[in-house]
Amino acid sequence: MPTEMHLAQLNVGTARYDLDDPRMAGFMDRLDEINALADAAPGFVWRLQSDAGNATDIKTTDDPLFILNLSVWQSIKELGDFAYGSAHQPIMAQRRQWFEPPIEAYLTLWWIPAGTVPTPEEALVRLAHLNQHGPTAQAFTFKTTFEPS
Repeated sequence: MPTEMHLAQLNVGTARYDLDDPRMAGFMDRLDEINALADAAPGFVWRLQSDAGNATDIKTTDDPLFILNLSVWQSIKELGDFAYGSAHQPIMAQRRQWFEPPIEAYLTLWWIPAGTVPTPEEALVRLAHLNQHGPTAQAFTFKTTFEPS
């Protein structure tokens, strides 16, 4: 019997300002609301978070303005429904107000065995793979997807 697979998702950004800067308030003030919406969304499995309830204080690089969001979902459709069909979408539409324009891919997807969770380090390797090789089964996008293997 094939192993059940879940979808891992990473998106990253470099904030334009310190997270406690008033110019970031429109983003920071909505984090708890959007995270609660994700937690209750159909297909949601897990998200990386610190004791603060989000991942903004989890540092994976030397850049204090670099933040990431790492989550696991049951399917591409359910993640897509949340990302593009909920209150999350208007926040995404304002992304450039709070984050530097990306110079390469800032979101990647990949399949993982159900019951496991990715590490930030693994996720960043997947993103680097996407940026170096384009979409593959190792790291892909909503536009170019791959079935679990």
